[in-house]
Amino acid sequence: MLRKKIFLIFLVFLFVSSFAIFTGCSKPPTQEITKAEKAVEEARQKEADIYAPDIFKNAEESLKKAKEFVINKSYKEAKQAAEETVLMVQRAIVLVEANKVKMMAQAEEMLQDVQIKIDEFKSSAAKAVRKKTLTDREKIQGIIGKWEIDMLNIKDKLQKQQVKQAYDDINTVKEQVNNQKNGN
Repeated sequence: MLRKKIFLIFLVFLFVSSFAIFTGCSKPPTQEITKAEKAVEEARQKEADIYAPDIFKNAEESLKKAKEFVINKSYKEAKQAAEETVLMVQRAIVLVEANKVKMMAQAEEMLQDVQIKIDEFKSSAAKAVRKKTLTDREKIQGIIGKWEIDMLNIKDKLQKQQVKQAYDDINTVKEQVNNQKNGN
């Protein structure tokens, strides 16, 4: 009877010791975290944060979770989150070029539309000046001159593949033209 108790205590001790060794000695997934960090940085350099922002943001959040799991010593979850980060980043990088091309096409189309609106505004301003109904001719000329310079800068940005900046700028000019046309 005493032998059985000692044997059972020994087995329990052996089980607890084995469990502590296997769970207590697991190591943080430093390689996976490093790989995920490098992948996020590479994606940022390839402008995934600009042209695939949703996926890129999710990847950054996944990397942050992985680091939090390491702090909490949840190494299995940390490794999984780091691996998911790398996969998300790879998807974002794949989308960059396609989204950039799409945005370029939209920007070029908007550029043409805005140029037409500017030309219409010039024509109506010229008619108004001839009829002497427009009192602030210099102001109108200044506005038109600014738009034309903005349009040249936008075209330059498109040529330099600064698509997102050009896209945002053309939206700004478009809004200004529409506001001026509507008398705001």
